[in-house]
Amino acid sequence: MQLSMKVGKRYPDFQLEADISLAGERVGIFGASGSGKSTLVGMLAGLLQPDSGEILLDGECLFSSSATINLRPEQRRIAMVFQQHSLFEHLNVRNNLLYGFKRCPAHLRTIDFTDLVAVLKLEGLLERSVTTLSGGEKQRVALGRALLANPRLLLMDEPLSALDDVLRFQIIPYLRSVSEHFGIPYLFISHSLVEMRLMTDQVLMIEKGAVVQQASSEELARNRMGQSPVGYINLLKLGRPAPSAGLFAYPWGSGQLLLSVAADRDCSLVELSSKDIMLFKQHPEAISARNLLRCDIRSLFSSGRKIGVELECAGNTLVAEVVQDAVNELDIVPGGTVYIAIKASAFRMLPG
Repeated sequence: MQLSMKVGKRYPDFQLEADISLAGERVGIFGASGSGKSTLVGMLAGLLQPDSGEILLDGECLFSSSATINLRPEQRRIAMVFQQHSLFEHLNVRNNLLYGFKRCPAHLRTIDFTDLVAVLKLEGLLERSVTTLSGGEKQRVALGRALLANPRLLLMDEPLSALDDVLRFQIIPYLRSVSEHFGIPYLFISHSLVEMRLMTDQVLMIEKGAVVQQASSEELARNRMGQSPVGYINLLKLGRPAPSAGLFAYPWGSGQLLLSVAADRDCSLVELSSKDIMLFKQHPEAISARNLLRCDIRSLFSSGRKIGVELECAGNTLVAEVVQDAVNELDIVPGGTVYIAIKASAFRMLPG
C-alpha cells in the first residue's frame, strides 16, 4: 500500500490538517479519543469529504479539491470494520458474509468464501442467526464480511474497544492472520499502545487534529515510556509452565521465568512493566524476587526524565527503566552487564 493524504477538514470546534506519505502493509493510527483518527480514516474511505487537499492510494486519485475528484465509497474498494459490528440481524452468518461479496464485480473476487471461513474458524456458525453470537464471534463475522468485499485496503476503526480483555486478545490473531493470508494491507486505528504493538509495524500518532509523529510501533512505545504511568510494557512469549516450589516455571528463550500464575496452553503472552525490573551491578547475596538473571546491556535511550535500558537476557530482549543517577551509580553502559531481579507476581498474563 502506498498512501498520500494532504487534507484539511474544519468543524466549529475542531480542525484537522494532515500531510501523510507512507508505504506499508500494517500501519497504525494512534491517538486519544477526539484526536482526529476517525475523521482521517472517514475521509480516506469516502464517508467524509475533506474541505481541501488530495488523497492518492496506490497512485490513484481518490479525492482532489483542485481537480474536483471525489470517488464514491464503493468506487474506492476500501472496506471498514468498526467498533460496533453493525451486522444485519435479519440475515444469518452466511448471508452476512456474502453481502459484500455479491456486490463485488466478478473479476475482482480473489478471496474464496470457503478459504476465508476456514481462516476465521466460522464453519460451525454459518447457519446461525447473528443475534445468537458472542461479541468475539460477531466481530469475526464483521471482519469476514469486509474481506469478502475483496478490498484493496482494510480500515479497522477501534475494532476491539467494545470487547473485554479476553475477547480482545482472542480476536487479534484473527485480524493479523487474515491480512497475511489474503495479502490485504490495513490501517488499524486505536488508542491502545499494546494493540498498536501487536497489530502494526509503523504508526502515525495524531494529537489535536495533526500528525505529530510517524515511527515504528516499537519506537512509539519507547518514546512514551517516560510519560506513561505503567512505563514501557515488555511483551513476552512464554512456553508451557511446570510447577516449581509453589510457583510456575515457564520456558523463555534459553532460560526460564518463575511466575505466580499458571497457564494451560503451550504459548502464553505476558506483560511486564519496565518499572518492575530491578537492576544490580553485581550478583546480590540474597533477594526475595524469584527471578534473577544476568543480562548484557545493548543500548540506552531517553524518554522524558527516565532512561530506558535495553537488555539481552537468555536470548531475549527486555527494557528496564531507571533514572540518570542509577545509570551513573551502576555504571550502565552499552556492552556492560547487569543483574536483574523480577518478582514472580510482576507478570500479567494476557488472555488468549
